[in-house]
Amino acid sequence: MGDKISVLFIDDEEKIRFALEAVIKSQGWQPIEAKNIRQAEEIIKKKMPTLILIDYHMPDINGLEGVKIIRSYDKDVPIIVFTIDSDLELAQEFMEAGATDFATKPIKAPDLISRINLHIKLLGENFDDEEVLLDEDILLPKGIGRSTLNSLLEKLKDQEDYLTVEEISEITGLSYQTTYRYLQFLESEDIIEVMINYGKIGRPKQRYKLSKD
Repeated sequence: MGDKISVLFIDDEEKIRFALEAVIKSQGWQPIEAKNIRQAEEIIKKKMPTLILIDYHMPDINGLEGVKIIRSYDKDVPIIVFTIDSDLELAQEFMEAGATDFATKPIKAPDLISRINLHIKLLGENFDDEEVLLDEDILLPKGIGRSTLNSLLEKLKDQEDYLTVEEISEITGLSYQTTYRYLQFLESEDIIEVMINYGKIGRPKQRYKLSKD
């Protein structure tokens, strides 16, 4: 990754694009803007950026379809989706389309910078699959990236207690939606244990930790 880090941001709102450009420039990264998916598509045909930020609510072609289009050109570039929605079903659709992570609106510069740095770091990291308890022969479903999964497992490896999705999201730097999706996969593979706490008020709370076996 010797070239300058470039961040393509796709949003139909001019004020948002202006704010994103300022945030990206503040970190010494190269900002590339597009106001719609078609404009972004022309940009990535010439050269794929290091990372892509994309809004969900856009006219003509929305962010979900945009992610699918981007993935037809590159299966590995990190795609972070901006959304004001916390709908886990929508997040699942985005992950299956190829989204890497999520960031909420209104944009908070420190959170966004942290999220971008995390995924730039993951691009250049190699993890020992055996050490982090992930069998390299496990077939990963659509929406689950090996480097992100290994990073999450690396963090969980140091935890003795059962943790909530929110707590795991905090220690990994991944969004709640992304963390929940990855935990669902790990549970299906019996890689993590799940404990359900039944409180007096509200729905039961699930907590997770790595399986000992």
